[in-house]
Amino acid sequence: MVQVKIGDKFVGDGAPSYIVGEIGINHNGDLGIARRLIDVASVAQADAVKFQKRTVEVVYGAEELAKARENPFGPTNGHLKRGLEFGADAYQHIDRYCKEKSVAWFASCWDEASVDFMEQFDPPAYKIASASLTDDNLLKYHRATKRPMIVSVGMSTLAQVDHAVSVLGTQDLIILHTTSAYPAKIADLNLRMIPVLRERYGVPVGYSGHEVGLATSYAAVALGAAMIERHITLDRAMWGSDQAASVEPQGLMKLVRDTRTIESGLGDGVKKVTDDEIPIMKKLRRVG
Repeated sequence: MVQVKIGDKFVGDGAPSYIVGEIGINHNGDLGIARRLIDVASVAQADAVKFQKRTVEVVYGAEELAKARENPFGPTNGHLKRGLEFGADAYQHIDRYCKEKSVAWFASCWDEASVDFMEQFDPPAYKIASASLTDDNLLKYHRATKRPMIVSVGMSTLAQVDHAVSVLGTQDLIILHTTSAYPAKIADLNLRMIPVLRERYGVPVGYSGHEVGLATSYAAVALGAAMIERHITLDRAMWGSDQAASVEPQGLMKLVRDTRTIESGLGDGVKKVTDDEIPIMKKLRRVG
């Protein structure tokens, strides 16, 4: 039995799918929206919410930041990227609020300074975004914290995943199968990779979905996904690059509810006659 502990919950064999509502940058730089999304996760009984943290000048070059891009924060891409970043005061508020709501929280850190920043909040895990999978130095920096690692493997070859796992090791590692398009085409999801990755690496494997709809996330649960991560939003029509590929409040409630129903229905794989079948069997079966 392979399990990883995140906070007070186990992820992996024999444990319920750990459900993460990724807030990411869907808060649009507004702490009030972030609070409302935490409320959504709490009401839906999701296990955790996830944010993204960047040191803008490290992750993006000066030329990229100077590009013209109309947005609510100003005329350039730099205005947008800086406007979407929460600072220490905002994250201290988020930390307190998540504790009030009994929702775990952690972040994807896109650079080493962001890892240092997040350490002050004692996160139960770190998430490695697919875009960072090939950054050996960042992987090692995360691993030095000795916290559980959740790694998305979108836009990557199997050889690149092999290498990342060799850098991180398999201790306290969770892999998330994903397709890094927003939204992703259903035909590109390749959910059968979930058991393939589980067999290959011997660690819990989950699913991070960017498709429209919930059916394929349910299929991932049936295929054994130990974790389900979906972007969440208050309204898919809101401004923002990730909103259209996100799940609205009612959708997250359905995802959690129906995942628990699927898990209950999957059973243990041992063929047996149930108590409710016995009287029916006696009534209808002519022979033995």
